[in-house]
Amino acid sequence: MKKTIDFSEWQKLDLRTGEILKAEEIKGADKLYKLKVDLGTETRTLVAGLRAYYTKEELEGKKCIVFTNLEPRKIKGIQSQGMLLAAFNDDQSEIKLLQADGVVDAGWRVG
Repeated sequence: MKKTIDFSEWQKLDLRTGEILKAEEIKGADKLYKLKVDLGTETRTLVAGLRAYYTKEELEGKKCIVFTNLEPRKIKGIQSQGMLLAAFNDDQSEIKLLQADGVVDAGWRVG
């Protein structure tokens, strides 16, 4: 377990539901996808290390949870504008995207 944080730190996170519209392989990066994600009011580009766990076809249309106010980061020359949340086992041989239960529109807040 990691160090605990107080509630005010948790409140700084902006987690939103999203839908992956498109997944593209990144040339020269065998673990990464470039993703277009619909957040309801905007579409963002994210880079995610999911190629070993999902095909492009499996990702496209999948609902997900996105950390939207993470500082943007350039990865393989692509500006990543957030991070998908996922659960994984200890050796990271399995990774599963976190998803909201039931029918949820893109852009809903997660809290």
